[in-house]
Amino acid sequence: MIGKIIKGIAGFYYVYVEDFGIYECKAKGIFRNQKIKPLVGDNVIIDVIDDGKREGNINEILERKNELIRPSVANVDQAVIIFAAADPTPNLNLLDRFLILMMRQEVHVVICFNKDDIVSEDEITRLEDIYKNCGNEVIFTSTITKEGLDSLQELLDNKTTVVAGPSGVGKSSIINLIQPEANMETGQISEKIRRGKHTTRHSELFYVKPNTYIMDTPGFSSLYINEVDKIELKDYFAEFHDYEEKCRFIGCLHLSEPDCGVKKALEEGKISPVRYESYKVLYEELKNIKKY
Repeated sequence: MIGKIIKGIAGFYYVYVEDFGIYECKAKGIFRNQKIKPLVGDNVIIDVIDDGKREGNINEILERKNELIRPSVANVDQAVIIFAAADPTPNLNLLDRFLILMMRQEVHVVICFNKDDIVSEDEITRLEDIYKNCGNEVIFTSTITKEGLDSLQELLDNKTTVVAGPSGVGKSSIINLIQPEANMETGQISEKIRRGKHTTRHSELFYVKPNTYIMDTPGFSSLYINEVDKIELKDYFAEFHDYEEKCRFIGCLHLSEPDCGVKKALEEGKISPVRYESYKVLYEELKNIKKY
């Protein structure tokens, strides 16, 4: 049977097979010998050992479309990064770090600000203005009023989506509202792994409907972008690109150089000062990293 790995814990892999449910599987030793580690999101072929107990073995890992390093998952179409519009106040520098990490892995990102029911229209406009030219879609949602959830659902259709964000932003609440209860199989998962479904400690994939999966990931409070070269950092700020041709110097870093097209656009209000300040902070961080 062909299924998809939805969770991996302590050498056991939980494989969802459409129309049959979840099988607890071990991976054959050949994968260890080949130094291949099954990942959440992998499409696999399994042999059923005990149908009553829903147990099996993973015999083959099918070809991966892609493989992310952080989070460690396979076959992802896009990422939705969820921050609260307030409570807690969004850490936009942390959001920018996530955007950079996903861009490095060539994964499209949708930015979702949740809890928009507790902020003013002015604050919603402010957040929109910061990210409107960053190259990613920006949506606003509320699990209280259900605003924006239909739009989010449309973005998820026929895709495998990584959902990520800090703790406390309503990520799990959004996922629970989007998943049709009839298809979630959460009771079966919880029984298999002896843990409730509300605390995410590992990457976990949920079946929503045919060809549509949501991958929940552990909340994070910090992200490091140490592998980014400081010279290349500017390339991850899409709103800079239209103005770089107006820079006097090729390879301008848009910091202290004279006649900088990006800084001129910043002065004219065409680039968000919040994003530019984030760029400067990240550049200084990368500049001060010791290379060994």
